[in-house]
Amino acid sequence: MEQTGRQLAASLMEIGAVLLRPDQPFTWASGWKSPIYCDNRRILSHPELRTFVASSLAELAQKLYPEAEVVAGVATGAIAHGALAADKMGKPFVYVRPKPKDHGTGSQIEGELKPGAKVVVIEDLISTGMSSLAAVKALKVAGAEVLGMVAIFTYSFDLSKERFEEAGVRLDTVSNYETLVDVAGECGYIPEEAKGVLHQWRANPSEWGK
Repeated sequence: MEQTGRQLAASLMEIGAVLLRPDQPFTWASGWKSPIYCDNRRILSHPELRTFVASSLAELAQKLYPEAEVVAGVATGAIAHGALAADKMGKPFVYVRPKPKDHGTGSQIEGELKPGAKVVVIEDLISTGMSSLAAVKALKVAGAEVLGMVAIFTYSFDLSKERFEEAGVRLDTVSNYETLVDVAGECGYIPEEAKGVLHQWRANPSEWGK
């Protein structure tokens, strides 16, 4: 998957999905400051890349989890990507809300999910891992057997790695932060001097920028 990861990283830069702003850092929902932002939602506006990502996710999921019976997307970012991957795999699709609805059926998992179903989870981006693992927990509570998670991109934080290990959930991604920075440097998308800032942030994201 290394070449696929590099191809995806280059494509994300081509469509302007990778934003670099060390002087005016982005603020995440967690409160962390970040000099870089990867907006995977832009993928959906580019048919060729959208198809490439769906095929890559489906190929990885099928290779790792041939026994998977259902594909589950994490709302909201991975609903479309998960549905597209499920279509290529010929599998049923459900998606997991951050929390149960406060109206109607009160469902947190949308779609038909039978107890005991073997599920592979699709995510768009992994940062701290909290929301992704919350979706896994909801699926398990609903009676599903979660085989693992496949995502488009991860920032590869030590914190998220530890959380996935503690939860006993395997995570595999099409591309990652290290690949993105390497490709960005090679093609001149980011200046050489910026790579130091990006590596410093990656090493201690919770304290960077304070």
